[in-house]
Order: sequence, then structure tokens, then C-alpha cells
Amino acid sequence: MNSIIIAKDLGKTYRTGKVEVTALRGVSFDVAPGQFVAIVGPSGSGKSTLFHVLGGLTQATTGSVTIDGVDLAPLSDAARTRLRKAKIGFVFQRFNLLPTLSAMGNIEIAHEISGVKTPLDRPLLDHLTDLLGISGRLDHRPNELSGGEQQRVAIARALITRPAIVLADEPTGNLDTQNSDAVLHMLRTSSRELNQTVLMITHNPEAAAIADRILHMRDGQITHIEAGRHVAMV
Repeated sequence: MNSIIIAKDLGKTYRTGKVEVTALRGVSFDVAPGQFVAIVGPSGSGKSTLFHVLGGLTQATTGSVTIDGVDLAPLSDAARTRLRKAKIGFVFQRFNLLPTLSAMGNIEIAHEISGVKTPLDRPLLDHLTDLLGISGRLDHRPNELSGGEQQRVAIARALITRPAIVLADEPTGNLDTQNSDAVLHMLRTSSRELNQTVLMITHNPEAAAIADRILHMRDGQITHIEAGRHVAMV
């Protein structure tokens, strides 16, 4: 089976004046379609930098990233943006919902700007919002929703275009146990039932345990890779 994500010898160095900070040091791994991978490590280990490089939000200093057969390095900014819209759904810890739109509006706009020419998939929308427990909250604006509800709207927004890849950066970091479980259940379901490839950055070993593989990072490197325990989500 071909890999949908290939990271090869990734290095990333930030320069501020004469000061250099190396965030990634020779990171290499690949991910198969439909696989759920968790990336864990302490603060400053390079997890978030790797997230941004894999998502085409910043360029690696050295090495390469290939997304579904496309090398990101030679792409223009516009071409990388088109690839992100077509292939990748993002879930951020801070939600990034538009405050002037309802929950439904936030989900719909993701479809509108994705460039997908087919109509919004209403059955999928109903399925996602039902599984996430937000079907009765879609007419509310973000400031009328709890933190857990906002994050679940963000999950639905990321999944509504059926992206091949879902990148989730600490998606449960600010949530209580019940809301964390709901978010993790949806990501696990996306991998198993929708065949979406999920990469989740987390500092929580219990959250990471539901993944197929766990990549451990420290000092900008992958120190070891282990299999997840496939903990069942109720």
C-alpha cells in the first residue's frame, strides 16, 4: 500500500538575528492511507513545528514532505494552499471559529472555500453533527457554545469536505474528560469508517493510546515508534 504522507530527513531551523533554533532534526516516517498516528512529546520537542511542516503551513529547511504523491517543496504558496484545501482538514486546539457565523455557518464556509465543486454533503453533515452531539446547537454562534461544543464544531468543519488527511493539534488540550472522549471517538471513527488518515499531536498518553501508531519526539527527533493499544472508545 502506498504511503499518503512521507516525511524524509526533515530539518527546520528558525533564525532570529544571529540566533538559530533547530526545531526538527532529520525526522523521517511515513503514514498509510486510513492510519491513525499520534505524535507525542514534551513541550519544545518539535511536535507543533512538524505539524506545520506536514500541513504545508511552513517550509522545512531541509528534507522533504510528500502528500498523496505531491512533493511540497517546489510548490508555490498558491499551489500549497490549493493542496491544503483539497487534501487536508485542520483541527486546532484554539478552535479558530468565525465569531460572526453560527456553528452551521462555520461548517458550511469550510465547504465553500475548499474548492470542492459538489454540493455540501447533507447526509454526511447530519452524520457528523449527530455523532458529535451538536445537531441541536447549529444555530448558535461560538460565544453561545461551550468550549467542548466549539471544538466539536471545529471537528465537523475539518471533516465535512472528506479530506484525505486530518491534522489535529492538541484537539483535547482544553477539554474535560467527557468532551475529550467525544472528540477522540470522532477522530477514531474518521480513520476507521471514513478511511481518513489522522495525525494527532498530543501530550496526553491516554489520548495517544487510541492510535494505530505512536511517534515519540524529543529535541526535534523521533526517538521511537510504538503500536497503539487501540483503546475502545465508548
